[in-house]
Amino acid sequence: MHIILGILGTVVTILVLLNRLQENGVDIGWLNPFSWHRRRRYRVHHDLSPAFKLDSPMDVAALYMVCVAKVDGDMSKEQKSTILSLFESEFHLSATQARELLSASVHLLNQTRDVYRSPQKVIERCYDKVSPAQSQSIGKLIDEVAHAEGEPSSAQAQLVASIKKACPNPDRNKWNH
Repeated sequence: MHIILGILGTVVTILVLLNRLQENGVDIGWLNPFSWHRRRRYRVHHDLSPAFKLDSPMDVAALYMVCVAKVDGDMSKEQKSTILSLFESEFHLSATQARELLSASVHLLNQTRDVYRSPQKVIERCYDKVSPAQSQSIGKLIDEVAHAEGEPSSAQAQLVASIKKACPNPDRNKWNH
């Protein structure tokens, strides 16, 4: 019995000391494993790069097009004019809206270079919204951007292949993406 009383006294003493530390401004919230897990889940979900938070298939397609154009360095004049004309014709945007979408996509791409390493993370949030026709359209659009200056480079071809693999495929099972 005296052992149990000693253990309970120690636990109560530790709790009182932790309470006093907290009252004096020392953060002890990291000791709570449930709070730590909740904060970690929140951070993983919300502290992403803005490029990985896109929830519109059109924005994802635009980012992929700019990504293919800039994989070898800066975007050329031919690639830029191809992208702008595709934005106007395929997305039915005005010239001003097309330029704004291009500048927004370039800005998102400049925020993180992780898009090149893991293009599947860009489409994760809107994966269920992308129809098979939109998926085929994304593939066609990035192919056109890659062929804007002739034959695509090896880096462009590799990026196009990884983007097409990340996009939903009606022939492939949804769980194997």
